Amino acid sequence: MTNPSTQSAQPIIPFLQELGVEIVDFGGGQGQIALTLQTRHLNGWHVAHGGVIMTMLDNVMSLAGRSLEPGIRGGVTIEMKTSFMQPGGVEGERMLAKGKVLHASSSIYFCEGELWNGDKLVAKASGTFKFIRRTDVAKKMTQA
Repeated sequence: MTNPSTQSAQPIIPFLQELGVEIVDFGGGQGQIALTLQTRHLNGWHVAHGGVIMTMLDNVMSLAGRSLEPGIRGGVTIEMKTSFMQPGGVEGERMLAKGKVLHASSSIYFCEGELWNGDKLVAKASGTFKFIRRTDVAKKMTQA
């Protein structure tokens, strides 16, 4: 799945770096990210927090879309639906999120994502994302 031209274009997202999320692979409208669970990723029942699960799904779907045009655009979430199937895992376990683009137009893309803990499907998501030119984002921020 890895496209050599996308390797240098891997996005740097401080929040995901803080969580410890690793980009495993992306290219051609697909993506994979992983996270080894630590205490800080757990909820009160000592399993993966739903916010961590949703963050991984959101990111992997956006990453899949971004891989279609990595040098030009980023992607922002317009809508996302998540279904939780079972607890995400405990400290020390490694979760893997997989995302793929189902359809893309010039400005919108539709994705599916799955989050796995070994052979257990933890959660599924679908999302709609908008391609945004980086220069457009910079202009909006300076006009605020």
